[in-house]
Amino acid sequence: MFLQLLFISSALLTVLCAIGVLMVKNIMHSCVFLLGSLLGVAGLYATLGADFVAVTQIMVYVGGVVILMLFAVMLTGGKDFISRAQNLLGLPASMGNKLTYGVGLLVGLVFVLTNIKLLMGIAQTIPSKMINNEFPSTVSQIGHLLVKDHVLAFEISSVLLLGALVGAAIIARPRKQN
Repeated sequence: MFLQLLFISSALLTVLCAIGVLMVKNIMHSCVFLLGSLLGVAGLYATLGADFVAVTQIMVYVGGVVILMLFAVMLTGGKDFISRAQNLLGLPASMGNKLTYGVGLLVGLVFVLTNIKLLMGIAQTIPSKMINNEFPSTVSQIGHLLVKDHVLAFEISSVLLLGALVGAAIIARPRKQN
């Protein structure tokens, strides 16, 4: 029952937020929807028993979306995102509407359910609770493979990520006016 609830809520979150990424025009709203979609994918990974991939999805991709939002604000000069209607009518910035509260509730639900599933997997690795272990943890197996058998690919990917970071810093730096 728990896995079905996690799967349905994760699938809904992933699909609805992916549609939201396509539909909104504001870059910050699009990034927030992308964040929700990636959290939903992490929930789907958790339902498949891929605990390492789910945690990696949260840490790398969701963390990457937060960095994307920061770069978007820095590069577009988005100090204040005030709509024309708010500017004309002198309204304060709104804190959300029913749609944003609904999406926020769905994101929170998937995040909590994903963390419960991951923590249940950690609790099941304790030897006294290994009786009903549906999905054994894959973290030690993946760590062994990365350090022993696939160390070259692991190091090449780290150099690639370093190059992407340096490239992003070069793109984001201010241009000199001659």
